[in-house]
Amino acid sequence: MREAMKKIFAFTLAALCLAACNLNEKPYGFYSEGSFYKTEADAQAATMYIYDAINYLEYSRAIVFLGGMNTDELYPKGDAQSSTKDLDSWTMENFKRNIALGNFFKYSFITINRANAVIQNVPGMEMDQDLINRYTGEAYFMRAYSYFNLARNFGRVPIHKEVVSTIDDTAASLAESLDELWGLIISDLEAAITRLPYYPKPEPGRVDKAAAQGLLAKAYLYLASAKENNVAQYRDMSFDVDTYYAKAVEYAGAVVDNPQQTTYAFDPDLMHIFDVDYPDGPEHLFIMSMDRTGDTEGQYSKISKMYIPYIAGGTVYLKQGDTDEYIPTHDGWSEYKTEDAFYNSFETGDLRRDWLMVTKVYDAGGNVVWTYTPGNDATYPFCRKFVDPQFSGDKTSTKPFLMRYSDIALTYAEAAGPTEKAYELVNFIRNRAGLGDLATGLSKEAFREAVIRERMYELAFEGNITYDLRRTGKLHTVKALAEQGVTSDDDIVFYPIPASETDLNPNIK
Repeated sequence: MREAMKKIFAFTLAALCLAACNLNEKPYGFYSEGSFYKTEADAQAATMYIYDAINYLEYSRAIVFLGGMNTDELYPKGDAQSSTKDLDSWTMENFKRNIALGNFFKYSFITINRANAVIQNVPGMEMDQDLINRYTGEAYFMRAYSYFNLARNFGRVPIHKEVVSTIDDTAASLAESLDELWGLIISDLEAAITRLPYYPKPEPGRVDKAAAQGLLAKAYLYLASAKENNVAQYRDMSFDVDTYYAKAVEYAGAVVDNPQQTTYAFDPDLMHIFDVDYPDGPEHLFIMSMDRTGDTEGQYSKISKMYIPYIAGGTVYLKQGDTDEYIPTHDGWSEYKTEDAFYNSFETGDLRRDWLMVTKVYDAGGNVVWTYTPGNDATYPFCRKFVDPQFSGDKTSTKPFLMRYSDIALTYAEAAGPTEKAYELVNFIRNRAGLGDLATGLSKEAFREAVIRERMYELAFEGNITYDLRRTGKLHTVKALAEQGVTSDDDIVFYPIPASETDLNPNIK
């Protein structure tokens, strides 16, 4: 993969400024058409380059800022960047020029532009048709993935279906409606599904048919629940809620209830899911590709430093579940701090709290050197889903979990309601976490509420909680908003389009 990346860099000197949409001078073009898209290696390199855009530091950290930091799950340290603090406190007057929002928007469109280049150029190449299908399928997925995230955060955004190659191309208007934008997401994922195979085993950093089916299920569930819960703008979309719930069941079922799909499954070992040495485990439909041997951040990861507090300035040790094993890790920077109330909200005996959140840290001899003390801001129960015992200085192989099998299982369960299969999926997740079965005989509404609550704990710290609150019309219940007297989601359902875009694009009103 690294050799492919080196090759693509040689042909894409103008890519960053072009794809960001905001240009100050005439560009020379996205790719050199006379020297690129000639060989199979070129097509592979261009496809890998799409994925590279979401590895940028500013994008990967925004997953947390937009998916959890702005809720009651996490809060930032006292001297965090003002943009992070503004997201946490919902200081809405600063959102137009919020750096984190601007970066997320920019790198999403970089991804879209790179995907468009593959969609536009690879089909005409002389190469094996299966490879053409795979590369274009991945490109359709990544374009849909980027618009899926943009739509959930900003609502209507500009639609680009072709490579940005001139200044005029950057001044696209907003999608005419949410129907148009989500229609593109759905059609792109359908295109990906028809082109992609199931991989024999998960390939970290890349997606296959199951990932496309899973994301399409998540898209249908998002829309159905948002309209059913009368969320602003979604309530005006032109689709039938029950039809979209059924579509979510269909596509999630293709992942979790399909004998032809044998690559992905529940990992029965809770700790193994988050073992940094097994990014190709059965849970990982889509996981970023970062490795401690990389040269620059983005190629390697510092995610673990963000969650772990500063303890002793060196190597410390964490207990492995209920075993007597202790694994080493560096201490950290206390950037992503867990809210006490969130930690205390887990059911008694939930291993996702007892094993995956740390309240005691040890030295090499097994002696306690740090303890979480409730009410003491210098300590907090921290997430240990992102730990690399083989860390090299600040370099780790920890990776964001972009889509897990358990996420799609819960998507199926919520969309289906209290069916036998839905109960089976939820109960596996609960039993793996050391909990008993979900109460039987629940109504559809109560069952869906229980599944959404289960998502909050199963997918904690993975950038999901905000979106579940958004689509169910409960974002206003976040403490920072409740304290401001916000009583509905109507005015907070979307962030504003960043000023870095609106200042330079006259077609966005």
